[in-house]
Amino acid sequence: MQVKLNPSFKGRDFIAISDYTTEEIFEIFDVARQLKKLQHERIPHHLLAGKTLGMIFQKPSTRTRVSFETGIYYLGGYGLFLSPSDLQMGRGETIKDTALTLSRYLDGIMIRTFDHEEVLELAHYASIPVINGLTDLMHPCQVMGDLLTALEYKGGLSGLKCAYIGDGNNMCHSLLEGGARVGMHVTVACPPGFEPEESILSRARQEAQATGARLEVIEDPWAAVAEADLIYTDVWASMGQEKDAAEKEKHFARYQVNSKLVAAARPDVIVMHCLPAKRGREITDEVMDGRHSVVFDEAENRLHAQKAIMALLMQ
Repeated sequence: MQVKLNPSFKGRDFIAISDYTTEEIFEIFDVARQLKKLQHERIPHHLLAGKTLGMIFQKPSTRTRVSFETGIYYLGGYGLFLSPSDLQMGRGETIKDTALTLSRYLDGIMIRTFDHEEVLELAHYASIPVINGLTDLMHPCQVMGDLLTALEYKGGLSGLKCAYIGDGNNMCHSLLEGGARVGMHVTVACPPGFEPEESILSRARQEAQATGARLEVIEDPWAAVAEADLIYTDVWASMGQEKDAAEKEKHFARYQVNSKLVAAARPDVIVMHCLPAKRGREITDEVMDGRHSVVFDEAENRLHAQKAIMALLMQ
């Protein structure tokens, strides 16, 4: 199998799903599925032989680090893990100077950080592709893996209903953008005061007009899961919000994804979680390990979706 890479992707950044058209997103999925098949069959696919990816981690990670580091290896390239203690950014060097310098050494940069503006600034000054591995505002690579998983299980995405149960956080924002792009209806159920940012919801709704996706935010989790094809949840207190965890649990107690809530959805519903999970809080063991869960297929597909993104952007 020879994987063909569309040259129009070369040199672009991957900051948000909304930066890509519906057709381009499905082209990424197509490449991801080809690369997944090659990997499972142990067929070498060194599309990025001799190329280097710098991986900037201002936030710790399990899945992001391992999936990007092994992904660039499978593609024939080399990944450099760069923690805050490895970079001068944490000691006063500007993002601009970091971007200009790394552009002379590397073929691509992945950054996982807190402030979304840091990613935008890095991409502005870098002359090589910048991939958003996560910010407090967005988590686009995760959602690409999620949508790839839903595509595998459901055979299509347009017209599916996704019920997102939990905090209106970075995962929620990228799911709204992803749903808008692929025609998937997204219903967010969250307590008052924890809604997604209105500017992101409004923009996603405008984009959804082209695909027919319906995007809504409601309070009742039971109404959200009615006729849902997919139930999605995330931790109630995101990284950096640990001090608020106990207070948030009071607000989110009725938003747990448990067997009763899952039973109120479609019989063939699939359940997703971006991980790490706080078992017994936002999701129960019974659901996490149950027949509806595709959580670990979803975790694997992060690798394949990100390999496709890297291959296309860094070709």
